[in-house]
Amino acid sequence: MSKQQGGKRKGKTQAEGSKKNFKKSFVKGNSSFKHTEPKPKKPSNPNEIRLNKYVANSGMCSRREADVHIATGLVSVNGKIVTEMGFKVKPGDEVRYDGARINPEKKAYVLLNKPKGFATTTSEGKGRTVMDLVANATSSRIKPIGRLGRNSKGLLLFTNDDLIVDKFTNSKNGVPRLFHIELDKNLKLEDLKKIREGFRVEGKLITVEEISYIDGASKKEIGLKIKNTGNTIIRTIFDYLKYEIESLDCVAIGHLTKKDIPRGSWKHLTEQELNTLKML
Repeated sequence: MSKQQGGKRKGKTQAEGSKKNFKKSFVKGNSSFKHTEPKPKKPSNPNEIRLNKYVANSGMCSRREADVHIATGLVSVNGKIVTEMGFKVKPGDEVRYDGARINPEKKAYVLLNKPKGFATTTSEGKGRTVMDLVANATSSRIKPIGRLGRNSKGLLLFTNDDLIVDKFTNSKNGVPRLFHIELDKNLKLEDLKKIREGFRVEGKLITVEEISYIDGASKKEIGLKIKNTGNTIIRTIFDYLKYEIESLDCVAIGHLTKKDIPRGSWKHLTEQELNTLKML
């Protein structure tokens, strides 16, 4: 055999040996390399939503801008700052942007002309409620601002916008509501003046924005403006002064009136009405 042939044979033998060793190196016990099955991916929850999308859906900003706000620590979930881009929000989580709570639902503003016989509550098991009257108004989870008694009537505003709710419930500013009230007897002039000036009931100062007789009507009918979100203060006033309220009708909320809203019907606020409300 020639040297050339022997060299070729030797080279082939080395290659075969290397190949054999390569295969052998993956056998258990011959190497630190181990073959492991990939872990199955955790199924995603269809009800969860990425934090940046949640913030963007709230109308605060675009999704790209939301990433910046999250990275800079302006967004919190359940009281904890979250800077993780892929963080997902679960149903029921409380998300805040720069301290203000946000909601990914479309903002809705519904004005109802409430009839008698409907309770102002979101609770079930209370008979007929105002939620029955606005059930088809929007898919957003709106709630009434303030209260009107079951036998009271008039305007009631519903929204899921926390900024608007805060405007109504702010003790310093608030939003004025005008009521047409009919009493069981004529309101004495001295009692009207007392209400106008303010007085104390069990140590608590009771005040109103305005009060007057209704032009062209008997002294049993009055107009009363307050900024309180409920009508308990009205009951307190006339119970203390020994009058019975026979009819209570909220005829205006700020600049909003019942014009073109039949009793029991509702409407969405126009952009102009909403902008005016925000400026109050």
